[in-house]
Amino acid sequence: MFRDRLRSLNASKTEVDWVAGFKAHITGSTMVGVAYGYWGVFFQGMSIESGVLAAGLCAVSGMLPDLDSDTGVPLRETTNFGSAVVPMLMIDRFRALDMTPEEMAFSAMLIYLFMRFVLVKFFKRYTVHRGMWHSIPAMFSAGLLTYLLVPSPSEAIRVYKAAAVTLGFGTHLTMDEIWSVSMGGGRTRLKKSFGTAMKFAGNSTWANVSTYAKFFLLAYLAWCDHGFLHRHQLHENQMAIPELSEPAESWLQTMRHPFKKR
Repeated sequence: MFRDRLRSLNASKTEVDWVAGFKAHITGSTMVGVAYGYWGVFFQGMSIESGVLAAGLCAVSGMLPDLDSDTGVPLRETTNFGSAVVPMLMIDRFRALDMTPEEMAFSAMLIYLFMRFVLVKFFKRYTVHRGMWHSIPAMFSAGLLTYLLVPSPSEAIRVYKAAAVTLGFGTHLTMDEIWSVSMGGGRTRLKKSFGTAMKFAGNSTWANVSTYAKFFLLAYLAWCDHGFLHRHQLHENQMAIPELSEPAESWLQTMRHPFKKR
């Protein structure tokens, strides 16, 4: 009976420690996000709306590395939030693809179902805690994915938002490494978790290959997508020129010959 009581106390202590760490990650990424939003608005000429959105993206991204957590709480909370927010962030993407309102609504439903069921199953089955999802290439992959999801007429704003996710992800990894250093009793000790967050490769060859393959694929798609949006905007501008040129030409003719019958 005493052993059962001791086990329950240890389990509750572990749970409290994890919750404190989870809250600390959110607090840290939120503070960094606020500073990042302030920097963008007051030093980079970003709009207040873009600054607030970037701060929010950075704050929420502080949860992303823990999607591989064994408890499943960060995965559940993040997918619930993302399934509602991601479709709204993709409105400009839908417009760039000339989607009708009905097609946008249908695409939003598909994104919701994908994140709530497919993505959750993927992370539960193919990830392990402190695996390659806790890594530098995964951090940049999250930023590249954001770049693809939130197109913008301004390339600077698009990169600014994508960098916010990368920064929030990196804040989490940095805090993991800081917490892996134990300081007490005048001694500094490295925990076993040291070096498992800010890493470029793990112990599994398959995980390394898979992570870097996704990273290079996203980088290639981001490079191609920039050219696609540029060509799309150029086509829209060319289509708008004839509509404007005819009234302008008519106005010039009227000014040159004001009394000529038409």
